[in-house]
Amino acid sequence: MKKAIAWLNDHGIEYTFIDYKKTGVVASRLPHWNQAVGWAALINRRGLTWRKLPQEARDPLDESRARDLMETHPTLIRRPVLERGTEVLVGFDADQYKAVLA
Repeated sequence: MKKAIAWLNDHGIEYTFIDYKKTGVVASRLPHWNQAVGWAALINRRGLTWRKLPQEARDPLDESRARDLMETHPTLIRRPVLERGTEVLVGFDADQYKAVLA
């Protein structure tokens, strides 16, 4: 998150930060994000929330189960999720940001 915010600020790109863990926008935005990048790109399998899930909640993981898990546990979603028009970027990659935003 810090790198993405710094990159946006350094390049003079205005943005609105929404803490989707607190504001409850996941249910309304998740279908769009899922369609744009797919559920596998959205799931953060390295985070503490994922590791704390019981194995039976993680396996087998398909789109439906992944969406349910992300709605129930928004911290499972990789951050940041950046939307610009129909483009959705997940995670921070300077080259991706430059290609889409610059």
